[in-house]
Amino acid sequence: MRRYLPIFIALLLVVVSTILVVHLKQKSKNSPVKIAHIGEFEKKRTCAIQPLFLSTLKVPQPIAVDLSQQKYRGVAFLFGPNLSQAVHPKSWKRFDHFSSYILDKKGNMYLTPMPYITIEPNTFKFQKSIYKLNSHSGKLSVWMTIDEVKAGANNPFGLIALDYDCEDNTLWVSAIDESNYTQSRGVIYHIDIESKKILQKIEGLDALSLKLIETQKGKFLLAGSSRDNALYAYEIKNRSLSTTFTKVLELPDFNQRIRKIDIGSKNSLRLQSIPFTYTLVAETGEDSTVRENYHARWNPSLAKWEFGSNNH
Repeated sequence: MRRYLPIFIALLLVVVSTILVVHLKQKSKNSPVKIAHIGEFEKKRTCAIQPLFLSTLKVPQPIAVDLSQQKYRGVAFLFGPNLSQAVHPKSWKRFDHFSSYILDKKGNMYLTPMPYITIEPNTFKFQKSIYKLNSHSGKLSVWMTIDEVKAGANNPFGLIALDYDCEDNTLWVSAIDESNYTQSRGVIYHIDIESKKILQKIEGLDALSLKLIETQKGKFLLAGSSRDNALYAYEIKNRSLSTTFTKVLELPDFNQRIRKIDIGSKNSLRLQSIPFTYTLVAETGEDSTVRENYHARWNPSLAKWEFGSNNH
């Protein structure tokens, strides 16, 4: 009997550890979380403009940017009746697929990469660069490569989200290449466009989406987490990001992750979410069955966020 005692003890430890992990996960889901109020806000007019080559080509409004990869590889500009026509040169396919984009005050478009379902020879290499679509020529090229970003088989994602700051002509860009199911090693880079110099690098949050916002309390960088259903905020002072972040809100669905952030009317945010797991199943493509669209509005009277889903 004694010779089996170590086996019984080992099995008991495994069972106890499993129960403890499950309990902690459940506790984290159910525990009340302190939500920080970042101040009231309104949608502001952006300095960004559409690429000038679209006017040269006499492309009529309205124009929509398509990164869905459903019909066009890379990026495409849709126009015409029911957006049935497209500007999509073959050269725009060369860097595979894109995750998100922003426009600057000159009409240049900056894009972050996205691995798409099937891993190809250059997939991991593409995840470490920011791409630029020139406003005048329409040429798509690598704008800047961050060599420390290393996507791989265990986590195919690299640079993934970005936003443009009209105030100082800089980019805020996030990377999640070093993260996994248990460790958050995400990075947010602040990059000067003119010099391509990294002005600041903040570690610790896996940001699946980014959005700059100005409120009555100051300027913040909003970040949708790829690890939980929360939206976080970094305060920006003297053009630098604070090293700590606060939780702004949580989506009603614990399994959803905020993939896109837009500022709506007064005190309201439009949030698009997906079930993100660091794999290439639901994260890529525009499958409407896995995406949720929320309208989140801050109610000053009740001092809380109120949610409405555009899907229902």
